[in-house]
Amino acid sequence: MGETGESIQTRAPVREHEIRLADRSAAARRLARREVWIANARLAFFVATGILAWLAFVNRTLTPLAPVATLAAFCVLVVVHDRTVRRRRTLERAVDFHEAALARRSDAWIGRGVSGERFLDRNHPYAVDLDLFGAGSLFERLCVARTRIGERILADWLRAPAPAETIRSRQPAVEELASALDLREALAVQGAEGRGRLDPEPLLDWARGRSAPPPAALLWAGRILAVAAVGAAVGYLAGAGGRPLAAILIAQGLLAAVGMRRVGRILRSTERPDRELGMLSRILGQIEDARFRATHLRRMQESLRTEGLPPSARIARLARLMEAQEWSRNLFFAPIAILLNWNVEIACGIEAWRKRHGAAVPVWIEAAGEIEALASLAAMTFEEEEATFPEVVEPGPCIEGERLGHPLIRNDRCVRNDVRLGDPVRLLVVSGSNMSGKSTLLRAIGVNAVLALAGGPVRARRLRISPLQVGASIRTNDSLHDGRSRFYAEILRLRQLVDLASGPESLLFLIDEVLHGTNSHDRRIGAAAVVRGFVERGGIGLVTTHDLALSRIVEELHPRARNVHFEDRIEGEEILFDYRLLPGVVERSNALALMRSIGLEI
Repeated sequence: MGETGESIQTRAPVREHEIRLADRSAAARRLARREVWIANARLAFFVATGILAWLAFVNRTLTPLAPVATLAAFCVLVVVHDRTVRRRRTLERAVDFHEAALARRSDAWIGRGVSGERFLDRNHPYAVDLDLFGAGSLFERLCVARTRIGERILADWLRAPAPAETIRSRQPAVEELASALDLREALAVQGAEGRGRLDPEPLLDWARGRSAPPPAALLWAGRILAVAAVGAAVGYLAGAGGRPLAAILIAQGLLAAVGMRRVGRILRSTERPDRELGMLSRILGQIEDARFRATHLRRMQESLRTEGLPPSARIARLARLMEAQEWSRNLFFAPIAILLNWNVEIACGIEAWRKRHGAAVPVWIEAAGEIEALASLAAMTFEEEEATFPEVVEPGPCIEGERLGHPLIRNDRCVRNDVRLGDPVRLLVVSGSNMSGKSTLLRAIGVNAVLALAGGPVRARRLRISPLQVGASIRTNDSLHDGRSRFYAEILRLRQLVDLASGPESLLFLIDEVLHGTNSHDRRIGAAAVVRGFVERGGIGLVTTHDLALSRIVEELHPRARNVHFEDRIEGEEILFDYRLLPGVVERSNALALMRSIGLEI
């Protein structure tokens, strides 16, 4: 991996994506035109086959080879057309992949991706406050996964900080994938249209189920009858009579009735997993074929290795069995399926596969999801101009950032600040007027900490961080449904943060307008006690306030606390902000000026 703290952007991502977008778009248009031509040719050969068949078999003016030849050509065109359609759709998904990357660069990504709303727990200690999930969230900015398992793993990484060793292991993997744009594109174009196609639960439930194949006697009796049925059918066509064939078909019907319940249960149990197998096989195939340098990625490959065929080929075999099951529902193939005792053969093959490989399916699914989660962090690594990997230090607590900015704010509008918390300074009390940037600073620190502790890149020139538990009280609101006031909601969150501060990892606490919902006297006493408790439990963090009296907390906690502030200036009737963090306490408020600026008479 590159040296910690240095920029990991090695080439212009916009140009790279633009070139590939133009190439994939042009190829997709060419295939669309070819697809129309093949469809027309296929229709022409189908019509020609009908005409030639009439001339050959009804009018008897042509040799039967003529319609056979046009029918063969029609079948070839059907196969070619299907491959052309699939290739065009793959290219269109590649177009979507590069368009989404360019949208993230141009700040046009909100509403284009997966919001991750289903992962949002409103009682989580920082998910709501740091905009982890929902429209315009960190998850939507990051996620390039096409499977539900990839989305879930990425969400888990954002919701729970990883141990230091895991972070250090993921970083080189993310960096390697950042430069592996071909592989990330290949992962993104897998599967059918639509995101989240691979839902692991049906497949996992099926794989973990107890294998119960049909009795061997039923299988072998069916095979013997199938051979006999084929022979009897050939004899019937040769003019030997239909009684032997009818007798065998009756025997097959009786045999099917005996095994109907078990065979039907086996085939029904595969209906939902069947939809997921092809996509899982292709994703695993990409992992198996890649040549990785990072230890984390090589371990992932190693976990997939088994004796004989790789997992992708094994899953592809199961997918073919399930596809073959569908053939028996085809009107043209159904008579042949009956003759060959098809469903029993397929059911036995499926159950034999589950008995042999079912226990490995969870490992395969987890690998597919993890590579997508790593690819999501890698996309941000490649696309960010000043993305860096943080240095993970022990012991802590510590978070030191140079030119640290909010990853969800467009680069040309993002104001960077330096932040240093550790020894001796454990607390920053941030004062400032309305709209000056206090809440944004808290979120910038929190979101970068979440990314760092997930093993991903951060928006900073340099960041040092120790393993931390993150807790925030930025967006606590009242609840009419639960009968809670804003103040009560806030103290419940503070109680949650106190519990986190007592845990094994130090707490990074981010509290906006601490105890805003009560009177000044109680706020000063309560805030001082709460913040002192966090610091004494080994935590580090920031507290913002409008109440300048709260800046006196610093005097009580000196030298472990410092005052910092944001300023604004008024030019004519306009209030201007520079969002630069400065030492000391803010000296004035802009509340009255803001009220006048919107026309209130003050």
